[in-house]
Amino acid sequence: MAMTAPAVVLRSPGQLGVELLALDEPKPEDVIVDVEFSGVSTGTERLFWEGRMPQFPGMGYPLVPGYESVGEIVAAGSASGRRVGETVFVPGAKCFGEVRGLFGAASSVLVAPGARVAPVAAPLGEQAALFALAATAYHAFANSPQPELIVGHGVLGRLIARIAVARGAEAPTVWEKNPARRAGAHGYPVVDPDADARRDYRVVCDASGDGALVDPLIQRLAPGGELVLAGFYEAPISFAFPPAFMREARLRIAAEWKPQDLVATNALVASGRLSLEGLITHRRPAAEASSAYAVAFDDPSCLKMIIDWKGTA
Repeated sequence: MAMTAPAVVLRSPGQLGVELLALDEPKPEDVIVDVEFSGVSTGTERLFWEGRMPQFPGMGYPLVPGYESVGEIVAAGSASGRRVGETVFVPGAKCFGEVRGLFGAASSVLVAPGARVAPVAAPLGEQAALFALAATAYHAFANSPQPELIVGHGVLGRLIARIAVARGAEAPTVWEKNPARRAGAHGYPVVDPDADARRDYRVVCDASGDGALVDPLIQRLAPGGELVLAGFYEAPISFAFPPAFMREARLRIAAEWKPQDLVATNALVASGRLSLEGLITHRRPAAEASSAYAVAFDDPSCLKMIIDWKGTA
């Protein structure tokens, strides 16, 4: 008998619910994971929800979203390299037959290659779902000078700032226009952009995903400074050439995380140097997924929404 599992399915923009889906038969290199928690991305998943995601290979509906799940391995193939009982982070799966997995982690059960999942400490619980964002934040500056200015105090901006401090860099300044989001800093200042007159930042990181900020941020750079785009941008990025020319500015795009970034981030968390506390603000049971996604996308007080899958498999 084929395995089935409740999963979040986005049938079309704005049409989301939990459906019972058939799962692909696991191969020897696969593991089966009972998912406990998954996170809702206010970047990529919101674009899917609103129908504004730029086209890329594999794009289409219906789809299972999500790339931030954590759970326990309940079956491990002989070639999976993993063992039953391990708590693992799962960055996505393609195990839903004709329903696309983009990125396919929002399900009560997942079938995925053992090489794709990453062991995490079980006591982290729901916080382990933050590892995709934490690894993304780490990757942005893994082999580069740490940022002096970060734009946006959402989860990604907070993690970039926390990781910079954890790695021993001078505490960056973080810009945040929303007064309600200025709280929760861990060892760095958060200010209103209008209150900051500095125009000699050597490294500026935009974690907001707002392409309209490129020009004003270039004007805040020191000569030879670097602007790092760490958000996800739905529209083409453009900038005025003369100000960038005058500053001999550099523009760098931070790509998605790699396995070694997850390993490094996991080590920072295990050592106690990086805290994931205070980043999850909202939680909903899987049965309320539809309303949970709406809150995640529309409520400014929601930093990170967690879907609780326990008891739904």
